[in-house]
Amino acid sequence: MVAQTSMLGKLFGSNARVKILKLFLLHPEKKFYIRELSRRLKLQVNSVRRELENLEKFGLLISSHSIEADIKDKKIITQNMHDKKYFQANKDFVLFNEVKTLIVKAQILYEKDFIKKLNIIGKTKLLILAGLFVNNAASSVDLFIVGRFNKNKFLKLIHELENELGREINYTLMDWREFKYRRDITDVFLYDILEGNKIVVIDETGSR
Repeated sequence: MVAQTSMLGKLFGSNARVKILKLFLLHPEKKFYIRELSRRLKLQVNSVRRELENLEKFGLLISSHSIEADIKDKKIITQNMHDKKYFQANKDFVLFNEVKTLIVKAQILYEKDFIKKLNIIGKTKLLILAGLFVNNAASSVDLFIVGRFNKNKFLKLIHELENELGREINYTLMDWREFKYRRDITDVFLYDILEGNKIVVIDETGSR
């Protein structure tokens, strides 16, 4: 994680900016306000405010205001009205998909040594990144893996990755026998993955 954060921090200007970018780009439909981000990402409020303003000026974020009130005994306390400024990813930004792809690729390749941990709990013959990791919403999977693993440890590793990404990962795991059979019969599901937009991280099957 240190290597990934440092690498992206140098590219994007700061590690705080990387954390903020990752949250917004992986949840483009959600809105966040400054103190919420500070708590969630464990960053100083002033640091969050500065990064949000910079990202908005750059065009990657857009903002909106919402008037909220304190409520006590089902009554609105008018003197405690709050004008909250919310930020959201700007999906119309010209480089939105490119920046998102870069963030996500770095995440999967470096976050907590995912590949190394995968090989510790079993043997990986094929690891393909699709869907989320290549900005292909039409893909049926985000991770496609061929190999043999300790089931409980594998599920724990996937859960850790989902926590780091802040979203559910759609994955398919096959053993070598099932993969070979499906490849031999030209299985539609399998070939949609093999022929689609993807990143092949490990391949000991001769699929490329």
